[in-house]
Amino acid sequence: MALPPYAGLLERTWYYGFRFLCALILLFLVLPILIIIPLSFNVEPYFSFTPGMLSLDPDAYSLRWYQDIIDNEQWLHSIKNSIIIGISATIIATGLGTVAALGLSRANMPFKTLIMSLLISPMIVPLIISAAGMYFFYSKIGLAQTYLGIVLAHAALGTPFVVITVTATLVGFDQSLIRAAHNLGADPTTTFFKITMPLIAPGVISGALFAFITSFDEVVAVLFLAGFEQRTVPRQMWAGIREQISPTILAVATLLIVLSIMLLTTLELLRRRSERLRGLSPG
Repeated sequence: MALPPYAGLLERTWYYGFRFLCALILLFLVLPILIIIPLSFNVEPYFSFTPGMLSLDPDAYSLRWYQDIIDNEQWLHSIKNSIIIGISATIIATGLGTVAALGLSRANMPFKTLIMSLLISPMIVPLIISAAGMYFFYSKIGLAQTYLGIVLAHAALGTPFVVITVTATLVGFDQSLIRAAHNLGADPTTTFFKITMPLIAPGVISGALFAFITSFDEVVAVLFLAGFEQRTVPRQMWAGIREQISPTILAVATLLIVLSIMLLTTLELLRRRSERLRGLSPG
C-alpha cells in the first residue's frame, strides 16, 4: 500500500521506520542462511571465508563439494532414502489429512474441537517427546529401524499440516454446489471428484508440500527410529558434523535451500490461485 500524498510527518516516519525494521528482521533471519551458499563453493576444506574468496579470486571457488555429493555413496543413499520416505509419507499424510479435514468441515460433526486438537497435537507436543514415544511403541511392534516405521512416523508429523491447510480451504467452500450436484443426480463419488476436489486442490497440494518439507527436513525422529540403512539427508548431515566435518554439508545445505525456495514459491502460487477460485482476489 503506497503512502498517500497528504500523509503527515508522523505517518511518514512510521511508514518508512516500520519497513526499515522489517528489513532488519528479515536480514537477521536470512543472513545466516545466505552465508552458507558462498561457503559451499570454497575450494579449501574450511567453514570460513578465505582471503581468496574475499578478494573474489576465481581460483578460490570450486564445485568440488558438489562433486563429492555425487561421488559419495553414503550421500547418494541418504538422498534416495529421503526422497522415497518423503514421497511415501506425503501420500499417507495427504490422504489422511484430507479425509480428516472433510469430516471436520461438516456442521454435524461431534466433538469437532477435541478431534481437531488431537489431530494437530504433533505440531504442539515437543518433537523429542513424540520421537521417544514412537521409538518405544515401534520397538514393541517391530517397526523400529525399518523403512515402514520411519514413513509412518513422518506421516504422523506431516498430517497436521494437511489438516490445517485443507480446513482453511474449506472455510470458503460453497456447500450449495454439493447440494446442486446431488439434486442433478450425481452420486457422492462423482460429486467429490468433479466438484469438491478441484476446488480444494490448492489446499490439498499446499498441505502435501508442507508434509513433504516436514519429512525431508526431519532429523529427531530419524535419530530415534532409523538404523544405518535408513539414513536420510538430515541424519547424514548430523553424522557428518559429529564424525567428519566436511564442506560437503554446506553444498547439501545449499541444495536444500534451493529446494525450499522452489516449494515455497509453489505454495505462494497455489495460495493465489485458491484465492482467485474462491473469489477473494481479482484476476
